[in-house]
Amino acid sequence: MAEKIRVGVLGVGEHGRHHARRYAEIESAELVGVYDIQDDRCQQAAAELGVRPFQSIEEALRSVQAVSIVIPTTGHAAVARKAFELGVDVLIEKPITRTVKEADELIDFSKSLGRVLQVGHIERFNPGVVAAKPITHQPLFFEVHRLGVFSPRSLDVDVVYDLMIHDLDLVLWMVGAPPCEVRAVGLPVLTNKVDIANARVEFENGAVANFTASRVSTEKVRKFRYFQPNEYVSIDFSRQDALVISVDHTKPNPEMGFRKLETRRVEPLRAELEAFLDSVRTRQAPLAGGREGRAALALAAEVMDHIERHADQVHLSLSSPAGHAGEI
Repeated sequence: MAEKIRVGVLGVGEHGRHHARRYAEIESAELVGVYDIQDDRCQQAAAELGVRPFQSIEEALRSVQAVSIVIPTTGHAAVARKAFELGVDVLIEKPITRTVKEADELIDFSKSLGRVLQVGHIERFNPGVVAAKPITHQPLFFEVHRLGVFSPRSLDVDVVYDLMIHDLDLVLWMVGAPPCEVRAVGLPVLTNKVDIANARVEFENGAVANFTASRVSTEKVRKFRYFQPNEYVSIDFSRQDALVISVDHTKPNPEMGFRKLETRRVEPLRAELEAFLDSVRTRQAPLAGGREGRAALALAAEVMDHIERHADQVHLSLSSPAGHAGEI
């Protein structure tokens, strides 16, 4: 067996701790330690996993080959740059950075030093998406709903950057064409950030996508549906499956057929981390690298810009400037 890759996790809040637990389970990884700005949380996570509680980000980066950065978006660019300078490959949670300018600079810096930069667009590794992507051809209309009940997690960012960005990334990946027109509306409900948002995006190849994201729903919904010539594909992220409805025009009377795509049951986060480790080992480009993360951020920023324009039109005050993921 190849030598294990020494890894660490920066930020062990709820999601960062999931990263650390999965690394501890993966045979090709050696979880060396964890770091968190809150020392008690760092100590607790380290003790739970039987690893080192790093005293600083620099100590962590000098001890590993690869790292997951699971901290507030405002710190992504600076911490990732430090990692690259110390020869460490990076998996950075979405959104890639606070601004598109920061993303461009970080991508160029990672390339100049030959480092791996993967962005945590985890839904690419959802079994339903993995099964549906190979049969996707010329998708022309998307209807996407990502709704969640209120939670105190991730309330420092607007719902566009917290939830909708997952689906923006997937549609960009499946359409394979740049967006050309965006319309969006969003408003705060329970916080001073945008809690619910709807966007309509048109692409240069004629595809159209409607996105709805909410963290003030009464139920959790994770539905991703799209239409292509003679086919309708429905992915349920929660069930991690995909259904295809197609029309057979070869018979005298067209017939509609239903088939459930075969999926491989795997936890998306574990699959994402294993893919990252594979890129570290082989030096191959990640499935969701800096360029893909930047594209999703740019489209999210444009959606937020249109939300702010609409808010001005209806005299609604929003708490953060458009185009910035995370607090200023």
